[in-house]
Formats: sequence, C-alpha cells, structure tokens
Amino acid sequence: MNLTLSDEQRALQETAADFLAEQGNARKETEGDAGLWARIVELGWAAVQVPEELDGLGLGQVELALLMEEMGRRLVRTPFFSTVVLAQTALLQAGTAEAQQRCLPALAYGEQGATLILGPGLDADPATLTLQARRDGEGWRVHGDAAQVLDDGLIEVAYVAARLEGEGGVGLFEIQANAAGIERTPLEVWDLTRPQARWRFDDVRLGAEARVDDPAKVLAGLARTCVLAALQLAAEQVGGAAQCLQLAVDYTKERVQFGRPVATFQAVKHRVAEMMVRMETARSTVRGVAARVAAGGESLDDAALVAEVTAARVLATEAYRYCAQEAIQLHGGVGFTWEYDPQLHFKRAQWASQWFGATSAWRETLAAQLLDVA
Repeated sequence: MNLTLSDEQRALQETAADFLAEQGNARKETEGDAGLWARIVELGWAAVQVPEELDGLGLGQVELALLMEEMGRRLVRTPFFSTVVLAQTALLQAGTAEAQQRCLPALAYGEQGATLILGPGLDADPATLTLQARRDGEGWRVHGDAAQVLDDGLIEVAYVAARLEGEGGVGLFEIQANAAGIERTPLEVWDLTRPQARWRFDDVRLGAEARVDDPAKVLAGLARTCVLAALQLAAEQVGGAAQCLQLAVDYTKERVQFGRPVATFQAVKHRVAEMMVRMETARSTVRGVAARVAAGGESLDDAALVAEVTAARVLATEAYRYCAQEAIQLHGGVGFTWEYDPQLHFKRAQWASQWFGATSAWRETLAAQLLDVA
C-alpha cells in the first residue's frame, strides 16, 4: 500500500493549514464562530466524505484525517467534528438510503449543523444509552437525559440513539435542537474550544419520518461509527501533538538561561526529540490506518477495523498527552498561564483521552481479540 500523499491531498492539507493558521478562533470570542463555520463549508470540507451521488466530494478517511489534523493543531471551535465525523458517519453507517438522500446534502452544504447523541463518553453499547423512545401512534416519544452533548451552540439537529421501549433494540432519530420538550443547559468545561451541554428530553414528540436508521444494521453501524470517529479523533490529537512540539521548539530557542538559548542544552534536546518520536509514530500510524480503511472500505470487517484503529487511538492519545505536558514543562513557569497555548492543548488532550473509551479499554478489547484468534 502506497502511503505517500497525492498532489491533491497535499494541496488540501496545505490549504487547511494556511487557512486555519489565519482564522483559528481558540482565543477569540464566540461571536465569530458562525462566520468561520460558514467559510469552512464554502471550502467544501463538510462535504469531504459524502458520496458524490449525494452531492458530496466522495473522498475518504485520509482526506478527512488531514483536515482533522490541522483542526487539532489550531484547536478550531466549530461543529465540524460533531457534524462531519459523528453525524454524517452515523448516517452513512446506520441510516436508510432514504434518510441519507434527505439528510446528508443538508449537512454537506452547511444548511444544518448536527451532532450525535449516544451513551456517556460516546459509547454505542445499548446498555449505556440514557435515552428511551416509545411508539406514539405512527410516531414516537423520546425521553431521558443526555449528560454531555458535543459542540452545542451552532447545531440545528441531533441524531439521537435511543433504546426502544417495549420492543427491544435501538433506534436512531433525527430531532431538531429547538423541538418542544428539549431543555438545553450549557456545561462549564475545561476545554473552551469544544462546547458541551446537557440535554433533557421530556417526552419529545416525533413523526414517523424522524426514525432514520435501518433496523438491520443500526447496532453494527453505530459501533462502526464510533470506531471510525475514534480514528478521526486520533488524527486531531496528532495535530495537537505536532503543535505542542512546535511551541516547545520555538520557545526554547528564544528563552535564554546562563547566557545561552535553552534549546542548546542537551537535556532539552532529548526531551524535544522524544516528543517528536512519539508524535511522528502516532502520525504515521493514523495515516496508515486511514489509508487502510479507505482502501478496504466496507470489506474491512469489524474485528479488523477495531484492531487497526486501536493502534492509532492509543498512540495518538498518549503522544498528545505527553507532548502537551512536556510543552508546559519546557515553557517553565509560564507554561500553564493563559498567555501561552500549551495549557489549551493540555486541556484538549485530557478531554480527548476520555471519549470512545480510555486507552486501557482499547488495549483490553484488542488483547481479547488476539487471544481469541490465538
């Protein structure tokens, strides 16, 4: 398999890097967030993985990972992760053909921002789902609490996984964020670049068309959605780790101790080199897995997909946390102050490590799979 980026992929990455370096909003007020999201949509990034027959660009996991890497580098505050990585992927993996034709073009062209509501920590296991749905004539009623809904603020619709009362199984429902019966309460979070809210559903009434899943594939589709989203989150983590490395290098070149730049001290060189090794190892793995998934498509079975993504997920999570804490240390006393960016990445690294399961859980899943094979 050739892992070299094509000319088109390099152009996409360079365009994203230049644009987000100039337009990044991690330190800006939220008033401009809608304008930045509109410009990202104009660039076509929200349509990157939508099939061409549904008016998308028909690209794949590699191109999406390149965009996520640059967004992680700049900690961009937009609903890109929730709309593209979560909601679109859920529709592609678990939705009916009719729902895909109706919903995906709107998401690709920014007519709607969306999010995906699963169990705590974005867990697709039916036992963890906190929302329930019951039949109400031809339609449905949804009730329950979602403790942490990602990217609340610029979204108009949520795709909600709920347990089906009296029937068993799980359904995926399209619910407008301003629907009657929904109470949205913003949460105070450490990572201000990824807003979250608590949503309470008080017998929200839905029409029959609100259910968008294919019952034959909804469970496997939602599980596959989480695995693919974990891969893209790993790409975002790689971008954050790369930025931490760059921040550490730049600062240690400028900071002078004992009449010399700190960057010339051998101990500092060793620490920066370790950051680079971890980051590049994670980057190579993430891009390799993304290329493997893009090449394998739907033929890549669930066990193989989990095995591939586990390596990317674990390496990226650990690299980002390591690089963020080292960047703080190498900045000395100012490393955790608001005036410098390492503290922003440290918060994002801690946040990202808890979604889709901790690295220990990924390792245990892979170990069980390998032992079964053996």
